[in-house]
Amino acid sequence: MEAAPYGVVHFFPGGTKEQYEASIAAVHPGEGLLPDGQTFHAAGPSTGGWTIMAVHESKESWEKFRDGILVPRMQVGIEGGFESPPEETVVGLYKVMP
Repeated sequence: MEAAPYGVVHFFPGGTKEQYEASIAAVHPGEGLLPDGQTFHAAGPSTGGWTIMAVHESKESWEKFRDGILVPRMQVGIEGGFESPPEETVVGLYKVMP
């Protein structure tokens, strides 16, 4: 069975652009670069906070990024980053279009 794309939406209540910039710099490999297995990333202000949307090649690639990079770095704290874990929604994607 072929791996299905996997979507993750994170909402940070009260989150700001500045917190996002600090957080993304700590967990992504560089400006304009995506972590291994991530194929899409979008972020912006939303009602009451900040929302990040990501698509990974598979649930497994998301879990590898989450468990190997995202959670460990957030647990030690990211200076100027988001102050609390996000509200998370996962989406087993049916279709991803360019």
